Amino acid sequence: MAVFAKDALAGEHALITGATGGIGKETAKAVAAMGASVTITGRREEALHEVKKEIENDTRGISVYAHVCDLTDADDRERLVASAERANGFISLLVNAAGISGGTTVDELTQEEMERIMHLNYTSTVLLTQRVYRKMKKKKKGGAVVNVSSLSGLRGTYGNTAYAASKFALIGFTHAMAVEAIRDGVRVNAVCPGYVDTEMGRAAIARRAEREGRTYAEQLATVNENLPSGRVTQPEEVANAIAFLLTDAAENIVGESVKISAGSVLR
Repeated sequence: MAVFAKDALAGEHALITGATGGIGKETAKAVAAMGASVTITGRREEALHEVKKEIENDTRGISVYAHVCDLTDADDRERLVASAERANGFISLLVNAAGISGGTTVDELTQEEMERIMHLNYTSTVLLTQRVYRKMKKKKKGGAVVNVSSLSGLRGTYGNTAYAASKFALIGFTHAMAVEAIRDGVRVNAVCPGYVDTEMGRAAIARRAEREGRTYAEQLATVNENLPSGRVTQPEEVANAIAFLLTDAAENIVGESVKISAGSVLR
């Protein structure tokens, strides 16, 4: 359901990472429907171009550029920004939705796994944001950045050390950059979803089901029962929160970590 004006982001260019994932894809669709030109990126070429086609079919007259990129590679990040600018001009909006889950309990965690998760979820995100932000400062036209963190970036959970650490780091980055960037008119915020009905969210429920000796259906039912709202969040709902933070309606929202928890933080 459309909740924003079709011209709410007219004249803007949004770069969205992780666009083949549920949250990234729905965010790209939302901002395109609000009038922004969109650059989408991900590592899976076929899936990325399917997202591009879907957006173009839903939103006529909006420029959608798809660029395959491995964000952990410095040269790939440089090529991404340069090609996005050639396709759609100055990048005024950045949504860092790329991320991976995984990890184990501390006693079983390997350095390789920890560094793999931290590199994509935190380090690569910071370095891409740095590249885009330098252009924002030079252009002096303001802008907005939204980082997709997690409730796991606000509280630890069992067997989730590496992922939680990476998302905690992303929240720290959001807070620190926000107080710097607002001086240049650039707003930086984060969203912190709990369980979301995406491939990653379903995988997390499946891992917990295995640990608890339950079927996936049983574990999902337990998750839903423990949420005050009675259900996990849909990716479109996260996308709408992100889209709001990108608009001028959120002009004085700076450095926030917006929880999308289905009420779980109240328990």
